Amino acid sequence: MKQYKTYIFDLDGTLLNTLNDLAASTNYALRQFAMPEHDIDSIRRFVGNGVRLLMERAIPDGARNPQFEECFATFRKHYMEHSLDTTVPYEGISALIHALSQRGNNMAVVSNKFYAATRELVAHYFPEIPVAVGEHEAEGIRKKPAPDTVEEALRLLGVGKDDAVYVGDSDVDLATARNSGLPCISVLWGFRDRDFLIEYGATTFVNHPMEIIAED
Repeated sequence: MKQYKTYIFDLDGTLLNTLNDLAASTNYALRQFAMPEHDIDSIRRFVGNGVRLLMERAIPDGARNPQFEECFATFRKHYMEHSLDTTVPYEGISALIHALSQRGNNMAVVSNKFYAATRELVAHYFPEIPVAVGEHEAEGIRKKPAPDTVEEALRLLGVGKDDAVYVGDSDVDLATARNSGLPCISVLWGFRDRDFLIEYGATTFVNHPMEIIAED
């Protein structure tokens, strides 16, 4: 595996297994409005483009539903209160982050999850990662797959794109890396499988976090 100086990580499905908490908050919100709930595999397919799109996929008729905004607000409130209930780092992730920190690598997280939740989760689980950028399009920073969050993370780190790599688990991450002009490492423990990722152009894969720092 080629070694880099700067590692930009996706969050959900890459560093953290957030699926059960996302599903619990989604279904909690749906129940409050007597809407049909979804199983975990459906929620897995819905995630990856931010929580608003997650709820657009989960709510009947999506954003056209007259109760959409209320249901989405209910989801947000519940998730902010319960985002740590069952969420855990994937096996080997904490060791990887510690090893990169010890080596002096630059690290950041970019996510389509709303900004407050992104910062809370990263601060809680990965205090060695100094920069966490979540969704805040109101400030003019477009969500992934636009390159904006990656560029903001690099700016906050005070580094350029040279010798930087993006690490993610989805087609959105592949597109984000491409739009940012960065190579992409695709992880195989997340929300998408190898065949799906290959369809979207993935060429570099890891089965375990420590493979990321295993030298050729």
